[in-house]
Amino acid sequence: MKLHIKYMVSLRCKMAVKEELDRLKLKHTAIELGEINLKKAISGDDRELLRIGLLKKGLELIDDKKSLLIEKAKTTIIELIHYSEKYPKVNYSDYISEKLDYNYNHLATLFSEVTGTTIGNYIIINKIERVKELLLYDELSLTEISLLMDYSSVAHLSHQFKKITGLTPTYFKKIKQYKKRIMLEEL
Repeated sequence: MKLHIKYMVSLRCKMAVKEELDRLKLKHTAIELGEINLKKAISGDDRELLRIGLLKKGLELIDDKKSLLIEKAKTTIIELIHYSEKYPKVNYSDYISEKLDYNYNHLATLFSEVTGTTIGNYIIINKIERVKELLLYDELSLTEISLLMDYSSVAHLSHQFKKITGLTPTYFKKIKQYKKRIMLEEL
């Protein structure tokens, strides 16, 4: 039985879900970002206990199809930007549409209606959060980060970074105490 979970966007979230499943003695075969596979169907009472336990951890079970599709889109974007070694050489709309097997225009309209932001803006915000993380690690130059994050130039990256954060990447890197990164769950 597959269940879908809202706000499950990090390894910490996966651990929290596993902890809750173990606490309720619910056997599972897989825990992935945004979903879990249970070995068997669960009762209404167990589902309610799981729902309550997940809520305490800042997570939610998803029941309606619109929310499920939006969460799948968010998870796809997060996996691509935060957990991929290399970005695909297709544009994001094609990648998301193909990955979800859904018409991109319909998905983009639904995403905007439900979240109040566009998919494009959600991608930019996630890319900037990843850039912040890479800047804080201080292992790559801005040019290397620009290439890794698939920006056309350092200037393009710097412009988007300043537009979102109000700071230049160089200034951000200098003031490392400005570790005010946004949690993925809050994007």
